[in-house]
Amino acid sequence: MTAPEEEITIASAQEYRALGHPVRHRLLFALAQKPATLSGLAAELGISKGSAGHHLKILRESGLVVPDRARQVRGGTEQYFRRAAKRMRYETGEATRAAMAAVAEEVLSDGADPFLTVRNVRLSEEQAERLRRTLEDMVEELSDEEGGARHGVIVGVYRPGGRDGAA
Repeated sequence: MTAPEEEITIASAQEYRALGHPVRHRLLFALAQKPATLSGLAAELGISKGSAGHHLKILRESGLVVPDRARQVRGGTEQYFRRAAKRMRYETGEATRAAMAAVAEEVLSDGADPFLTVRNVRLSEEQAERLRRTLEDMVEELSDEEGGARHGVIVGVYRPGGRDGAA
């Protein structure tokens, strides 16, 4: 059992295809917390074992999920899986769209009223880059230790569509 890489950038066509379904993002979110079995993932996500197995196979074939360890249970072997990397950086494109859809599904799944705001501001290129670095540093400092309640954090800086980036 080896430790996951710190970060990978999603770049290959196979990785992009693997990220083309919101259930696969939800599997990656769950596996970011701890290694899990197929049965455990299916139960956590509220999906069938067959569906979880299908999506997990696609993630494994793309290299985004890897075997973690196995243990013997009642005459069989229970396989645990984990993410290949702690952080996955998405380049622009369909992977971003699929990731945002999966995040939206997760945000709305527990019925809580999350804090979420989207705002357009005018920034120079230098200000935008400084904001991006500051946000990355803030997220990097967040702890993912046991004991606290799990929270999702959405952070991004982007240029909105439309003429000259104005909406």
